[in-house]
Amino acid sequence: MSFYGTIDSIKWFTIWQIALAVINLIVLFWYAVPIQKTHRWFDFLPSANVLLAVLCIAYGDTSDLSLLIYAWTFLLFLCTIKRVFRPGNRRPMPKHRVARVILCIIGAIPFVIALMFAGELRYNPTSELSDMGYSQAFVKMNERLSIEYPFGDWKKINWDELRSKYEPLFQKAEQKHDKALYYHTLKEYISSIPDGHVALTNIMTELKAEIGGGFGITAIRLNDGTVLVNKVIKDSPADKAGIKIGAEIVTWDGRNGKEAYNNSGIIAASLATEQAKTYNQGLFMTRAPIGKDVTVEYINIDDKEAKKVTLQAYDDNFKTLQRAIAGHDAIEGKFLSSGYGYLKLSWFPEDLLSTSNNIVSDYLQQFLDKQMKGLIIDLRDNKGGYDQLAADIAGHFVTKERFYEITSFYNRNTKKFEINYNEKRMVTPNKPIYNGKIAILINSQTISTGEGLPLVLKGLPNVKIIGFTPTNGSFGVVTNAIAINMPEGFTVRLPDGRSLNQHYEIQGDSDYSGNGGVVPDIQIPLNRNTFIAKYVDGIDLELEYAMKVMH
Repeated sequence: MSFYGTIDSIKWFTIWQIALAVINLIVLFWYAVPIQKTHRWFDFLPSANVLLAVLCIAYGDTSDLSLLIYAWTFLLFLCTIKRVFRPGNRRPMPKHRVARVILCIIGAIPFVIALMFAGELRYNPTSELSDMGYSQAFVKMNERLSIEYPFGDWKKINWDELRSKYEPLFQKAEQKHDKALYYHTLKEYISSIPDGHVALTNIMTELKAEIGGGFGITAIRLNDGTVLVNKVIKDSPADKAGIKIGAEIVTWDGRNGKEAYNNSGIIAASLATEQAKTYNQGLFMTRAPIGKDVTVEYINIDDKEAKKVTLQAYDDNFKTLQRAIAGHDAIEGKFLSSGYGYLKLSWFPEDLLSTSNNIVSDYLQQFLDKQMKGLIIDLRDNKGGYDQLAADIAGHFVTKERFYEITSFYNRNTKKFEINYNEKRMVTPNKPIYNGKIAILINSQTISTGEGLPLVLKGLPNVKIIGFTPTNGSFGVVTNAIAINMPEGFTVRLPDGRSLNQHYEIQGDSDYSGNGGVVPDIQIPLNRNTFIAKYVDGIDLELEYAMKVMH
């Protein structure tokens, strides 16, 4: 936060928020300054301001910024209401003039707070399109996104082309009252925006019907294109049929394994990068409607000949889509027998902002007391969270201040994206400081804030980033998400801001070519040898690489 940033934040206020704030400030000034002459109409000014606040609420402005201003307005109304019922021709001089001035200055504090956080709390209304027809709602949504989606230009999204492609399909679904076609078209449109923060919600019923069935396996594609089974659930149809981890999928449901993997035909999420797409293909290739039969030809790792079986999809409560849970806490640590410290950061919850420093500090101090050889920070499958928490944790690994990010949002007043100068984050050295050898583990499911720590520490001479793939490439800001309520109860949610580097350039997010995320300094090849070590032998290969690099 800065003085300039706070003053500049007035640009995030709507005209009505400015009107409410100005009237409140006039009231406070009037009561603070010893002006003897008064006017009867002034006694009703706070009441009129409350009425204006009520009208704003009725209009639909219930943003956090507005709620703060409404509360301030109502408080001033309560403090001055007696003047409505006790009019006077002359306003008496206050007996305790200094105290009155101090109270009025205190009364302006809510306005200062509103200015400080205006960018994050700004008015960003939900688009209510649920009562429209399919095609009309789509056109309205596409129009809004073409203006307000933070990465439209960065990803070179052609909104006119998307409208030309999908509007006829929405019209067809509307004419035929075909909800299924509408849903699939909407889902395909959303997936055409390559961003891990873009989501179509309230679709559990549809997902259950479409991919509610599993076979008890997931697959992964090696660098040479070979498709191997990397997970088998005990007592599942696949397990009972004899499929084992490491089995090569020769054919799947009438197609060869590579073709089935690369063209699963299932769209369940918007994917930012090639590494995210590849990971998800292995999950969704092995999903189907409950009860569907699929013929699979496979070769187990120790076999020479292929076997063919028919598997039936069963209701597994989406088990193969669930992330592995490392532990119950967001931050966990241990001292490895090899002499290295190990920190597992699963996510960055805001409620840990006040305590995370103590948690990380305690772990680091324990490791330092044991004279650790190096530190391993495990961010694999980190699902993101609160950026300030990531910046605070990063402070333990720097000896001088480093730039983390500054944000940019769409300004509804100026109709363009503007810098939010009060949301500038720096990484400040934070004791205990560790500047020894550090290895950071990442994968394609390290997303959002999880990408911030490797992004800010990358390039330091004592830091190496290790993984099979870059991170997810979805580093957009979600403080007050773009939300669009569509027909049939579906809601579309998108990020509302950009994370910028010190040169005010977009950082971390994937570009138009599908490249993005934090690239490992040491990228482990995914071949048969590394696959067997990781998935068959159960070796934590990234961890092994980290210790080898720091040795």
